[in-house]
Amino acid sequence: MSDAVKYLLIQLETELQQRQLWSSVPASDVAMASEMPFCCDTLRLEQWLQFIFLPKIQALLAAQRPLPTNVSILPMAEEAFKTYGQRMTPLLQIIHRLDQTFSGDV
Repeated sequence: MSDAVKYLLIQLETELQQRQLWSSVPASDVAMASEMPFCCDTLRLEQWLQFIFLPKIQALLAAQRPLPTNVSILPMAEEAFKTYGQRMTPLLQIIHRLDQTFSGDV
């Protein structure tokens, strides 16, 4: 699974960059310290993906630690990106594949 996850993380990062959702300015420590799911009260979903999700999963992979087994990012992503319309379909597909891979549905 780790190779599949690594590949999907690269795809996720690339897609965020191509959709101009990648930030060159890091989120503040205060914003990232939110206890709400997805830090939804302090970050946009793309920021959460960039500054929390990607680094956390990459760190787990690097340390050869167990990966999460019950991941459901897609419903939040569909809601967060609904105003963008069809241009977000490739990003949503990557997120869906990540959910499936972590949950063992692939």
